[in-house]
Amino acid sequence: MLIVAIPVGLLIGLSLGALGGGGSILTVPALVYLLGMDTRAATTGSLIIVGVTAVFGMLAHRRDGHVRVLQGVVFGALGAAGAVAGTRLSLAVRPDVLLAGFSVLMLAVAALMLTRSRVPAGGGPGGAYAVPLDVPIITFTPRFVCACPRAAKVLVAAVVVGLTTGFFGVGGGFLVVPALVLVLDFPMPVAVGTSLLVIAINSGTSLVARAGGGIDIDWTVIGVFTAAAVIGSLLGARIATRARPEALRIAFAVLIIAVGLYTAARSIPALFG
Repeated sequence: MLIVAIPVGLLIGLSLGALGGGGSILTVPALVYLLGMDTRAATTGSLIIVGVTAVFGMLAHRRDGHVRVLQGVVFGALGAAGAVAGTRLSLAVRPDVLLAGFSVLMLAVAALMLTRSRVPAGGGPGGAYAVPLDVPIITFTPRFVCACPRAAKVLVAAVVVGLTTGFFGVGGGFLVVPALVLVLDFPMPVAVGTSLLVIAINSGTSLVARAGGGIDIDWTVIGVFTAAAVIGSLLGARIATRARPEALRIAFAVLIIAVGLYTAARSIPALFG
């Protein structure tokens, strides 16, 4: 199992470092289908892997001044209730239901990655807007307009992110980054850096909620997987400076689609078996 954990962890870490998000979506299927973990152990192990990797990534972004700690802590704290609720729901549903839902989530994430587009020269109306190549440069359209107070928008976004993290055991960066951009008007580099802090908080909250649940974790495998993911994320950031982000994003989206379809083919028939 350790022989498999190292290359898979590196691959997921590479995707996180090169694309700024999306890689954690592969963690649960990898733990289930390649390392033979049961679904609940896999979602719990994924939270550990994602949380630790997010902390290392957040520290790197903070050195560049791309993390707003106070806002990130508040957003993560607001999502704590969602993370706990998502965790309880995850432990209550059948493993096949969880994996079937996960396959749908993977295909949705892949679709989001394929529809990302670069901000026009100047980063929108106005002057130049330069960001590191490892940051996914995205425009979010259409923009949803709501007359509700900004605090309500932040609360709803935070709870939805927490629910997703707790239920599926994923980082949820594909939700956090758009939420921070659309709801809090963060610049993209700051949204990416701050999202890692939110992911770490939500992952930690979900892990605490799972404590005492009788889930058996292979700590050696999870530890090796996590170390490989952290190393891969650092290598991925370097790769991103030499490769076209669009090409990397498309290739990774295709990989997510393949794994999502495989997960659906394995889990959905079992729902009716």
